[in-house]
Amino acid sequence: MSAEAGLGAALSPERDENESITAVASHAGNAEQFARAQRSIPGGVNSPVRAFRSVGGTPRFLVSARGPYVTDSEGTEYVDLVSSWGPAILGHAHPEVVAAVQDAASRGLSFGATTPAETDLAELVRVRVAAGGVHPIEKVRLVSTGTEATMTAIRLARGFTGRDLLIKFAGHYHGHSDSLLAEAGSGLATLALPASAGVPAATAALTVVLPYNDLGAVRRVFAERGHDIAAIIVEAAPANMGVVPPAPGFNAALADIAHAHGSLLIIDEVLTGFRVGPAGWWGLENSGSPVAELHLDAPGPVDVPAYLPDLVTFGKVVGGGMPLAALGGRADVMDTLAPLGPVYQAGTLSGNPIAVAAGLTTLRLADAAVYAALDATAATISGAVSKALGEAGVAHSVQRAGNLFSFTFGSSRAPRNYAEVQAQEAFRYGPFFHAMLDAGVSLPPSVYEAWFVSAAHDDEAVGRILAALPGAAAAAAAARP
Repeated sequence: MSAEAGLGAALSPERDENESITAVASHAGNAEQFARAQRSIPGGVNSPVRAFRSVGGTPRFLVSARGPYVTDSEGTEYVDLVSSWGPAILGHAHPEVVAAVQDAASRGLSFGATTPAETDLAELVRVRVAAGGVHPIEKVRLVSTGTEATMTAIRLARGFTGRDLLIKFAGHYHGHSDSLLAEAGSGLATLALPASAGVPAATAALTVVLPYNDLGAVRRVFAERGHDIAAIIVEAAPANMGVVPPAPGFNAALADIAHAHGSLLIIDEVLTGFRVGPAGWWGLENSGSPVAELHLDAPGPVDVPAYLPDLVTFGKVVGGGMPLAALGGRADVMDTLAPLGPVYQAGTLSGNPIAVAAGLTTLRLADAAVYAALDATAATISGAVSKALGEAGVAHSVQRAGNLFSFTFGSSRAPRNYAEVQAQEAFRYGPFFHAMLDAGVSLPPSVYEAWFVSAAHDDEAVGRILAALPGAAAAAAAARP
């Protein structure tokens, strides 16, 4: 036997095994993919909500996406209303975004050094977040995930103020760092967990959890412990317990209360930032738009912003679907970060050139026409869902924050806090979800998530959604606890 033949024989078992794995990955159905994944990945998923625990059944394993559609491993195509949880604002695999990513990748995947494009993206964020000529984002730090952005914002607030206590609101999800998992929404709500194991009691004790939309509770805590409170963190318009918009003037009042006691206000726009408008929810609230008029006491155009956050966190859209997030805010606060200040934060892949290319291209393409299309499509779909549920006799409410929307079952009164969201007839969502899925429409696999449209949802895609609604509404009506 030649040396080459012997080497080939020695390697052939490994080659055969790899070929077998590739064959399974390419041709297995969703159930087989899930069984295979569970042998190597805890729960078979790398993020809990993907496991379908809230709705039951087998998760779909997606292999491709384009425009408003996704395709699973069995070759089934679905109209997508998840949009990668928000960043696919232009639709999946937008040609210009893909081209920008390919071009960036051709020059190198990661350098471990600063690139000019990082500054381009930071400048674009600063310019876009504006109202009444005011730009609250003076400096920006790029990171890799929304969790990292909010974790860093909290560390920064504590370092800047010299205080330890944090206020958050029940049902608000700000990522999975230790300080923020008390009474969180999103995945924890889906799994019915009050918190996470592995979080030290001493860490949890540094977070005060209050009912949302309750300014009285905020004022009482500040009256008792204002000198200990570093910051309030709040979702700009909550979308992790379903969509529950802030009460009129709520965010502005939080800013007033925090600043009166020397504390900071952190606005979490990981979901809403650049998704609900070119300047995020803060921009809508302070721009004199219909949303702003609804959520501020002062009617009509707003010449001066009603409130200014100290720090804002971004994710999802800012990275165009790639792992990238950011935090920004007042220069004096941001300059407390290393290397200028004593608050340490670092990341090998922070400002990754491929992710930055995707984010820059997405933001540059997300113009007024894109936001107008998003708003119109969201209004059409949410209105059609409500009509179908009403005709089927299903009591429900529709909640919207810009082009984000969701539904609660069991009452026509829209919830204003986490307790009211949890009181809904959530058992109706699983049958509704699966009826839509069987009809070729992919919804978020939890009643506690927002629905996301894209600028690529054309008449054909919307028509497929509308055609699926009567059957899904009937399934929700027939559901039993």
